[in-house]
Amino acid sequence: MKLSPRFEKTNPKTLLGLSIQCSLDKDRTKELWTNFIKRKKEINSVSNSLLYSLQEYPLNYFTTFHPSKTFTKWALIEMENKENVPEGMSLFSLPAGDYAVFSYKGLSSDPAIFQYIFTKWIPNSPYELDHRPHFEILDEKYKNNDPNSEEEIWIPIKLKTKKSPVS
Repeated sequence: MKLSPRFEKTNPKTLLGLSIQCSLDKDRTKELWTNFIKRKKEINSVSNSLLYSLQEYPLNYFTTFHPSKTFTKWALIEMENKENVPEGMSLFSLPAGDYAVFSYKGLSSDPAIFQYIFTKWIPNSPYELDHRPHFEILDEKYKNNDPNSEEEIWIPIKLKTKKSPVS
C-alpha cells in the first residue's frame, strides 16, 4: 500500500453529536453510530450533510500504544449555530490546524490504512502527529461495510521538531 495525502488547513468548526469511551479492543463504534443516526433528525440548522467520525486521543496515546487504552469517539455533524442542542447531545469545537488527508476506498473495518499511515507514512515524512482530534469525513460515497465505500481520513500533523545534539 502506498498512498499520498493531500494537505489541508482547517478552520475552527462547531460540531454536534454523541460521544462514547472506547478502545481498539473494545470498539463501540457501531453502538455510537446506531444511536446517532436514530437521533440525527432532532438536529436543526446543520451546515451540510457531511458526517464526522472523530477520535480524541489522550496525550501520549501513540507513544505508549496499547489496544486496550481508551479514547473518546464522536459521531458528529457540522452546525450553523449553537442553538437548540438536543438533550443528551454535546457541542464539539474542532480547532484549526494542519492535516494530512488520505482518500480511502474500502472497508472501514480494515486496519491496513491506519497501519500504513502510522507505521510507514508518518515515520518517513517530515511530519509528526499533532495533539488534536483525528477524524474521518463521511459523505454520500460512504457505504457502511461495503468494499466500495469511500471516506477521507484526516490526520493532525505538524513539522517534526529537530532534536538538538547533546553536548
